[in-house]
Amino acid sequence: MAEYTFYTNPMSRGQIARWALHEVGADYAQVIVSWADKPAALLAANPMGKVPTLVHRHAGVDRVVTEAAAICHYLAEMHPQANLLPKDEEMADYFRWLFFAAGPVEQAITARFLKCEPTAEQQPMAGWGSFERTMSTLEGHFEDRDYVCGKRFTMADVYVGSAIDWGLTFGSVPPKPAFVAYAERLQARPAYKEGKAIDNKLIEEMRK
Repeated sequence: MAEYTFYTNPMSRGQIARWALHEVGADYAQVIVSWADKPAALLAANPMGKVPTLVHRHAGVDRVVTEAAAICHYLAEMHPQANLLPKDEEMADYFRWLFFAAGPVEQAITARFLKCEPTAEQQPMAGWGSFERTMSTLEGHFEDRDYVCGKRFTMADVYVGSAIDWGLTFGSVPPKPAFVAYAERLQARPAYKEGKAIDNKLIEEMRK
């Protein structure tokens, strides 16, 4: 039996979790979830019925992890041999930008897509302020860094990098040179290629 059960859909944030699973070399079994028919086991593990959802069989107990950012960090913790956790001097950048991507970046992109961005008067109440300010802040971090924590790839790059990579692909993130260069570095990683190959094949099969 696989160590992890991975509930996902290839056209979802499950792509982030799959990349993370491959970065740590995890033994997992996938369950492809249809939007129209959520399996009972998924709903029991995560009543939200959202993917990705990860169930980790550990010490005789099924441990459920949801939310892509949490899944990424959890996998880094459970597989320290992958050397994707932050060192002491990297922790500030690691956690700052991991949560920045999960919070302001996610909110800014969603608000723009839904055409419900805050007015200038509302921006102080919004956790991301404005789309422009969020993207400018993120861009500034990568202007003189190869990765989230500087020169070394960590698990934070799976989540932050997925937001930028996805955004560049679908036009929700501006194609700034710092973003494009960062995405190209990530796309060269073997685990990225492995995960994308699986999801792209599943997407092709679903469209037939």
